[in-house]
Amino acid sequence: MTAPGAGPPDALASAIAPGEAAAAASRATRFADAARPALADTRLRRTLGAAVAAERDRAAAAAAEPADWEELREAGRALRDAALLDLDTHLESLERAVTGAGGTVHWAADAAEARRIVVGLVRATGARDVLQAPSATVREAGLPGALARAGVTVRPAGLGDLIVGLGEEAPSHLSSPALHRDRAQVRELFLRGLPGAPADLSDDPADLAGAARAHLRDRFTGARVAVTGAAFLAADTGTAVLTESGGEGRMCLTLPGTLITVAGIDKVVPSWTDLEVLLQLLPRASSGDRMTPYVSAWTGVHPGDGPREFHLVLLDNGRTRALADEVGRAALRCIRCSACLNVCPVYERTGGGPYGPVLPGPVGAMLTPQLRGVESAANASLPFASTLCGACADVCPVKIDIPAILVHLRGTVVESRRARPVPTPELVLMRGLAWTMGDARRYRLAVRRGTRWARLLSRGGRIRRLPGLLGKWTDARDVPAPPARSFRDWQGRR
Repeated sequence: MTAPGAGPPDALASAIAPGEAAAAASRATRFADAARPALADTRLRRTLGAAVAAERDRAAAAAAEPADWEELREAGRALRDAALLDLDTHLESLERAVTGAGGTVHWAADAAEARRIVVGLVRATGARDVLQAPSATVREAGLPGALARAGVTVRPAGLGDLIVGLGEEAPSHLSSPALHRDRAQVRELFLRGLPGAPADLSDDPADLAGAARAHLRDRFTGARVAVTGAAFLAADTGTAVLTESGGEGRMCLTLPGTLITVAGIDKVVPSWTDLEVLLQLLPRASSGDRMTPYVSAWTGVHPGDGPREFHLVLLDNGRTRALADEVGRAALRCIRCSACLNVCPVYERTGGGPYGPVLPGPVGAMLTPQLRGVESAANASLPFASTLCGACADVCPVKIDIPAILVHLRGTVVESRRARPVPTPELVLMRGLAWTMGDARRYRLAVRRGTRWARLLSRGGRIRRLPGLLGKWTDARDVPAPPARSFRDWQGRR
């Protein structure tokens, strides 16, 4: 184990400055504002709608096949809860097992420390470029930007990451980063930015995959260092597990001489045998497959086989804080299957961009505010990016009650705003309503006057636009005019 860094060397200071994920988060606007361009893009909405509907149907059919699917879900929930309750013990076991197998464990309290560790490891090899397998944790730590600032070229190994990289945008889906792009758009991106793409490239999926494969192949054969994530970490054996559909991650594990795996501390499971349950749940909930096409597992180093150096960077970055929250800790059960994205009516219309650069959909709405805090307007808006319909909870393979966590986080956001020296307009409004409703006479007077003003604003029995801050309610809907006489008045006159 390496000691946590007391402070970065000056030479690394610029490289480990806040990465693109944190920088983007600090610049991001609230979810409702960030979603407006996507809502106005009919092509994006059509592509997203068709893609998530297909994913949703495949997952539903796959979940209906096993007779014991609900028992599997319950076993997954219990297994993930048990792992989190004794997380400190399992992490210590994991460190001993990895070290015993010839690997090295590094502890990163936050994203900056992870960047310092990884940039230092890559520099020590003398490599000028690295392969990067698709990983939300790698993006969370801001590693691609940190390595680029250190003069290291980062080469995405996955097809989806290649596509969104050519489009200079963030992945919009956990398992299919370029889900929001149709075939014609991918062809245009390849012709514009992919070296060696034939001029007569068609939008046939096989042709597009062939062009990407020819481009990526040289990267794999010449790479000396690879950076990956991990789906699970088995504490008893020290084994890291990567699941994927394209095989690019497996190439990263076998060809480079140095392998650096960056994983959140919540990815730990107590035993290798626990994967029997999780590897049944993950593919069926994610893509509707009976099994994941590529499941790669590696333990330390082995002479003559695979990388000669293996480094495991365990990232906290707010997970310990989330674990201390009795309600919010259930979010750490998440196995990143994307099932909640595919059934979410909000995600289906906005895509992943408005959620930020790392975790899209309901999983991002419940995890990002816990990992980063709710101080920024962008993060504080995420728990409200939900209809609370409950579809996400119904399909979650480890039974996370996502709506309950979002309601809990909404309360956290409201409580955090109470301490501000200048209350928000929403808080002023709510305090006014509480004062009005706290007295029967005040309430009746407010209803009478409010009804009178509302009827003056109405045309044809509808109110098209409410005044002031209330106008946001009528941005996308009309409000029916109140009746001339309330039910209370009608009843009192009988």
